[in-house]
Amino acid sequence: MSSFVERVNQADLWLLDTVFQPVADRLPERMPAAELGMSLQLGSILFYVAAIVILSVAGYASLGNSVFNILNLLLLIAFYMGIMRMRQLVRPGQANPLRSLLFGMRPVNVVFLGVSLWGGIAGPGSMMLIDLFLTISNLIFVIGLYFVSCQPRPPVRRRSRSQAHLTPIMGGVRD
Repeated sequence: MSSFVERVNQADLWLLDTVFQPVADRLPERMPAAELGMSLQLGSILFYVAAIVILSVAGYASLGNSVFNILNLLLLIAFYMGIMRMRQLVRPGQANPLRSLLFGMRPVNVVFLGVSLWGGIAGPGSMMLIDLFLTISNLIFVIGLYFVSCQPRPPVRRRSRSQAHLTPIMGGVRD
């Protein structure tokens, strides 16, 4: 069993280091990877809310379904708030503590994304729009989770733009 877990962890780190970290390194300076990841997490919550609203308006939501969806929404919001509070620990030039903290969370969410994709493909046609919103929500959540886990870039050293320009004294010094 340990070899399976090691392989999953290696796949997770490979995905983080070879797919998401190079993208995070190329992001503009004003948009660090942690900010982008948090924005994607918020977008995931909004897509989930849209799916719940469509489910309710279409009349597919029973009382049990509604309670389950509201509890899932509250868990998403609690996770977002927790990461938002811990985001202060991510500093430029230092190791990202969220990388190891979210070590087990990333592979589990990739599996949930796969289940969501399968449910969207195998589900009934009348639920296609709802499944689409849930799949997009899960996809955005996973991408945001990986961006939050990326190492921040070191701080940029700024060079002074104003440089002294020395010229010789014209005509020399007079007594």
